[in-house]
Amino acid sequence: MEIDYKAIGRRIKFARIRKDVTQEVIAEKVQMSLQHVSNIETGNTKLSLPAIIAMANAVGASVDEFLCDNVLHSKHVFIKEAKDLFEDCDDYEVRVLVDVLKATKDALRKDAALRYKLEK
Repeated sequence: MEIDYKAIGRRIKFARIRKDVTQEVIAEKVQMSLQHVSNIETGNTKLSLPAIIAMANAVGASVDEFLCDNVLHSKHVFIKEAKDLFEDCDDYEVRVLVDVLKATKDALRKDAALRYKLEK
């Protein structure tokens, strides 16, 4: 299995921005160079498990939030993300987003059923 370091980096960057801290502050907290933190966030470098843990602790996130794009059983992370997306929506936006989700789910289920029939 190939690890998607770009996805991990994007999630670290998003968590840092959500926490409203700079790369400089994170670099100092995790005792890394600013360039290394930048390379992690852009996915241009691999990071170790201790580094992932340090970054998660520095931004108040959980490691599973950073790794969910690489782990098959991460439903709880994506459900939390969906909940967070709805948080600042007004009634109309919630209704439209739910309609889009329902239509997407229906399309995915129909596609899966069709693929299953074609594979037989």
